[in-house]
Amino acid sequence: MPVAFARQLTGPDRTQRADRHLGLLLAAVAGALNAGGFLAVRQYTSHVTGAVSSVADNLVLGEWALVVDAIAGVLAFVLGAMTCALLVNFARRARLRSEFAIALLLEAVLILVFGLLGARLAHNEALFIPLTVALLCYIMGLQNAVITKVSNAVIRTTHMTGIVTDMGIELGKLVYINRGEAEMAPVRANRDRLAMLAGLLCCFLVGGLLGAYGFQRLGYISTVPMAVVLATLALVPVVDDVKSRWGASH
Repeated sequence: MPVAFARQLTGPDRTQRADRHLGLLLAAVAGALNAGGFLAVRQYTSHVTGAVSSVADNLVLGEWALVVDAIAGVLAFVLGAMTCALLVNFARRARLRSEFAIALLLEAVLILVFGLLGARLAHNEALFIPLTVALLCYIMGLQNAVITKVSNAVIRTTHMTGIVTDMGIELGKLVYINRGEAEMAPVRANRDRLAMLAGLLCCFLVGGLLGAYGFQRLGYISTVPMAVVLATLALVPVVDDVKSRWGASH
């Protein structure tokens, strides 16, 4: 992977094109983790909506253990987003070029942990399933916060509800027939935004297909290539910082 491309994708000097490319990549990663994680623990972890609904359902049913598990998942998602904010703000104050890359590198490490240790721990379901759900929720919160900060809240990658809603809005504008109301601006769809939203949805779906197929065929180790790709991208700005600080100190 060319160094310049990696630096553009995860470095601090952002362009709209780089944001979109990173968003598409992270949507695929989220789809793969969500689908593969479901095969591992029978729970989707990319969004909080289902977890909050689970809290409500199980409170009514008196399933207190499931209530605790769902709350833990929500808190893990929040903690992941908090971690991203802490890392990004620390890096900005320290004037590091890896302000976004550090969080992505942490995500890569956690995915690697999931891939390498999952099979060894899976036999102990009572411990493995809650920890895995919390880990995946933490990763999703971390990732969603990264792309949110990178794109100034324009792009989301871990849940598709908002994506599909925005697609519907743009499609509604696209098919709207302007009848020549001279006093009002014509309704126009943002075709670039529509294309981006469709791309995010497709990447999430393709990632899900690859994640489910890979997990079914190879098991937990199938997540390692995702971790390697993310780490490779994220390491470039980190190395830039190391070289810059090393050169300044000599």
